[in-house]
Amino acid sequence: MTLNQLRAFVEAERLGSFTAAAQAMDIAQASASELVRRLEAELDAELFLRGSRTLTLTSAGQELLPYAREAVGAADGGARAVRSLGSLGGGTATFGVLRNADYYLLSNLVQMFHARYPAVRVRLVGQNSSETAHAVASGRIEAGLVILPIDDEGLAVTPLMRDEVRYVSASAERTAAPVTIEAFSRAPLVLYDAHYGWSDPTRRQIAERAQLAGVAVDPLIELEHVEAALKLAAAGIGDTIASRAVIAGPAFPAGLRTVSFAEPLYDTIALVRRRGHPLSRATRELARLAEDTIREIAAGL
Repeated sequence: MTLNQLRAFVEAERLGSFTAAAQAMDIAQASASELVRRLEAELDAELFLRGSRTLTLTSAGQELLPYAREAVGAADGGARAVRSLGSLGGGTATFGVLRNADYYLLSNLVQMFHARYPAVRVRLVGQNSSETAHAVASGRIEAGLVILPIDDEGLAVTPLMRDEVRYVSASAERTAAPVTIEAFSRAPLVLYDAHYGWSDPTRRQIAERAQLAGVAVDPLIELEHVEAALKLAAAGIGDTIASRAVIAGPAFPAGLRTVSFAEPLYDTIALVRRRGHPLSRATRELARLAEDTIREIAAGL
């Protein structure tokens, strides 16, 4: 069984005749017919019902078709990838970034990439890390940056940096000493990433600690964005958490105090891609730029 035989079979089914398949493959009509005949001989099964003006698949042909399409598609994709190695004159880069990407200077990522490769289309998706991991594993995007832990089945994970997550409050009393998980569970909490809840990687770490300590963490208020949580904390409504990158940002409200957890809590930023699936040249270059940016920030923290 050869690739040309499978291609002739796929094209004949798609176009309805050996003549049209031969034209699409730029070969003689007899050659397309002969390629399919040899495939049938090897499989010892007829793939088309002949005699009518339009080719019709037999049951054997219907069984073979999805596998033949997959083989031809994979071969064509490999050829395109190899041909694109020499330049980035086109293509699309698909990449997932952190919800709080701006605090890690990732908002400049597209600008830097576009300045170098203006012909490449970019699809940059910002969402919770649990969703990014799922999107990469399912093939909806090629790669992305996430906060660990995630469900990593089928993923290759490369940790890049750690950023401490601190307790944030307007209360001097509640930030006088490192915060235990027990004290955290008793505090009036305003937590963000409400849509993903306890599947969010940072909150997932907190939930695991609470479970080991035999306490429950029940937020007073849940909302989507860290900026909104910080505003409520600054107003004295409740306490929240934030990474050092967020705390160091220019929008961090005045008057808020921060303190470490008694057992320090960290966001670990990692690059994820599908295991066993090579990245396109465009996405590989975008991932390299993102990785360099994160490592530069880690060196400065």
